[in-house]
Amino acid sequence: MCCISELIEQLIINNMNSVDPNLPKVLVVEDDPTIQLIVRRSIEKRFNVFTFTNGMDALSYLHEGNLPDIIIADLNTPEMGGLELIEQLKSSGYFSAIPVLVLSGEESTESRIKCLDSGADDYVVKPFNPRELEARMNAILRRSGKILFN
Repeated sequence: MCCISELIEQLIINNMNSVDPNLPKVLVVEDDPTIQLIVRRSIEKRFNVFTFTNGMDALSYLHEGNLPDIIIADLNTPEMGGLELIEQLKSSGYFSAIPVLVLSGEESTESRIKCLDSGADDYVVKPFNPRELEARMNAILRRSGKILFN
């Protein structure tokens, strides 16, 4: 139990770290502290990473004027899951252009289709390879014109 609380404390501290204005901003919506840490550690040298445990907190952060270049969202988070977050974002004129990559343990074709049809830009199944996740993020950001090179 102490290890989980230490991970959560470290994630909170990491969210308060200074932001490099030259790096793309990534908002990670994931309730599992271990997955949060894996994602953060695998991309933190090339992205500013902000983590939230549920879609409601992430949406509040966006409403405060914090616009990421890409969102990584788990489907099964408390309060507001990833699918509902996608639907909220895509129905908003202000947030609809933010690319969303779903990172989920749900591997059914039906789930993938539902997310993609709702506006997700890509879907990665857990367990995942962090290098593939970053490659998919880079591809999305290249297509959206947010980055030019890897």
